[in-house]
Formats: sequence, structure tokens, C-alpha cells
Amino acid sequence: MDATVLLTGGSGFLGAHLARELLAQRYRVRVLLRGKQRPPTLAGLPVDYCDGDILDKPSLIKAVSGCDAVIHAAALAQVNPARNPAVWSVNVTGTENMLDAVRKAGIQRFVYVGTANVFGFGTKEHPGNETVPFAGKRYGSDYIDSKRAATDRVLEAVKQDGLPAVLVHPTFMLGEFDAKPTSGRMLLELYGGRVIGYPAGGKNYVHVRDAAAATVNALTRGRIGESYILGNANLSYQEAFQLMAERMHVSPPRWPVPPGLARLYGFGCDALASMTKRPGKLNASMIAVANDGHYFSAQKSVSELGLLQTPVEAAIDEAFNWFKRHNYLT
Repeated sequence: MDATVLLTGGSGFLGAHLARELLAQRYRVRVLLRGKQRPPTLAGLPVDYCDGDILDKPSLIKAVSGCDAVIHAAALAQVNPARNPAVWSVNVTGTENMLDAVRKAGIQRFVYVGTANVFGFGTKEHPGNETVPFAGKRYGSDYIDSKRAATDRVLEAVKQDGLPAVLVHPTFMLGEFDAKPTSGRMLLELYGGRVIGYPAGGKNYVHVRDAAAATVNALTRGRIGESYILGNANLSYQEAFQLMAERMHVSPPRWPVPPGLARLYGFGCDALASMTKRPGKLNASMIAVANDGHYFSAQKSVSELGLLQTPVEAAIDEAFNWFKRHNYLT
């Protein structure tokens, strides 16, 4: 294709895969980047870099100039501490700034990358989908609340301004190029024997490459104003930890952590953090999320965006092998 796509969040975990998928589908790729240092996960890729910041409106006007579409994947996915004004600034104000720039530039398609947590979850038998109302307010998480608010901003722009936007919402992604690391930290903690038990809840897992491909497909196949959950396998933490441990050839955690005990631990972490002014390893919000089963259906994305369902085992293997090659295990 001859179309040029501006990618925000290109230095992140999903962003590394989005850049590769855009190139594979023959788009020209312009990556918005704050600062001069080029991300190692994009090294050698034929992309153009544009200096800018989603909190700096003039730089966004310059960045979108000459582009046909935008994939807005930049976000601050921080859950510890649970309350952090910077999360709102990046996730909501940054999205509002992008929307303003896109409106002025007359962009043909805007794909917003959210999170499945902006919808209500369900059980394994009856998983949540794009029609289930938001249920995450009770967790007291600025990350979850800010992503819901940003989603609402995009939907308002579609309704009020006719913005040609599509929204995609990945679940828990695993795969290579998780340089920070983010979701892959779960694998590293398990490998290092630092997980002694498993909480009562669970979540949905998806191969990051599948999520990236469906996100790029949304540029042409997504319906304006529609949301799409990008997910695959619903697993309890016991099931997920067992599977991850098997793939990495380590022992899984054996002990279930009762929800009440987990909550007490979370409150203790919060109390200690309040005294020391430093975040603990966990917090009460994270514990509350882990005690629930965040199970979702991705059938809409499979049908409309061609979302692949690569086995979670492959995503675990690729993530672990990437960490091994890049010396994260030591």
C-alpha cells in the first residue's frame, strides 16, 4: 500500500509488533518518538521517526501532517501505585490531543488501542464482550479508569464529529520484544521462583503478534465507532502459572491464596507504601483485580478483523526465548 500511518507508542511492547505488521502489509510507517534515542526493538526497520510528544499539541500537528491514518497505541500502563495523576495525563489528555490533531488533519482512519478492562468481564462459560458495561470502577485503579475515560472520548468524537475511528482492546499480551518488561514480567517472576502462590481469579491471554495484526487490519476492516476485544484463551491463574512453568521447565506455585488473605496483604502493602512513600510490590487494587476472573470473548474480532488464535503456549515460548537471548533471566 502507499498509505502512511503514524504510530504512537512504537517504542512499547505492542508497538514493536505494530511497526512490523504495518510494514508487512506494505504501509509506510512514521513513528512518533519522544527524545532522540531510537528504541532497540525497532532497530533496522525501515520506519521514519518524528520527534514529538502526545502531551505537546504542536508536535502532534506536525506528526500527522501527510499521514493517511493513525494508530494511537501510546499509553502509561502503570498500575502501581494505583493512583497516579501522570496516568490520567498520558492516557486521557494525550488521547484528547491526538483527537484534536486528527480532526484538523482530516485523517482517513484513526485506530485507538485501549484495553479489554474497559468492558465488564464474565465467567469462562459466559465471558464478557464488547456489550457488557464497564465494571472496573470498584478497583480504584487510575490505569483502568483512565483507559475507560479515553475510550469514551474517542466514542464521543465519533458521534459528535464524525471521526472515522475504530477501537481495539487487547487482553493480556505475551510474546517477544517485551523490553521493559511489562506483561512478560510474570514469566520472569515465575522463572525466578518468586511466585509462591496463585490468586483466585484469572484473565484472558493473547499472542501479541495476533493483537498487532488485528489492530492493523482495523485500518481497513474495522467498522467506524465499533470496539473490538483482542483476546484468545481464558485461564485461571492456577492454569496459567502451571502452563507457564511447564514451558519454562520450572516448578509452578502450589498454594492457592484465599481472597481474604490476599486482600489483607494488599492493604498491608498500601499501609507500608504510605509510610515509606514508595510503592510496594503489590497494592490493594492489584489484589482486587487478581481475585476476579477477567474472562472475555474475542469472537467479534475473529469474525470481523481476522484475529488469529495462536496457542498461548507459542506466545509463552517466544517470550521466554526472547528473554533468554537478551539475558533477562540473569
